[in-house]
Amino acid sequence: MSDCIFCRIVRGEIPSKKVYEDEEIMAFHDVNPIAPVHFMIVPKLHIPSLMEADMSHQMVLGRILAKANELARSQGLNEGFRTIINTGRIGHQEVYHLHVHILGGPEPLGSMLKQKAP
Repeated sequence: MSDCIFCRIVRGEIPSKKVYEDEEIMAFHDVNPIAPVHFMIVPKLHIPSLMEADMSHQMVLGRILAKANELARSQGLNEGFRTIINTGRIGHQEVYHLHVHILGGPEPLGSMLKQKAP
């Protein structure tokens, strides 16, 4: 998808603060971080969201998750981190190119979801 912002980052058309890159995936810092460390890992192949992923994507999805620990540690997250995949409108996905957020810092992160009043 030529106009996808993450595809453009992968192609080098838009600069990014790169964390990692290989033949299948790329990791770069979020331009609007919500934690002291906040980067994302994307497949180079354009997959709009987890809802469009299928068994033909299992190798690249596995690679992303398997690489998450190494990349998190390389960014100083040695005591843990949070992974988030926002999917579709209900999941508040903003960029329709599958991506895994890695978040963390020196202190524990707050709750993932706010509790609704009963």
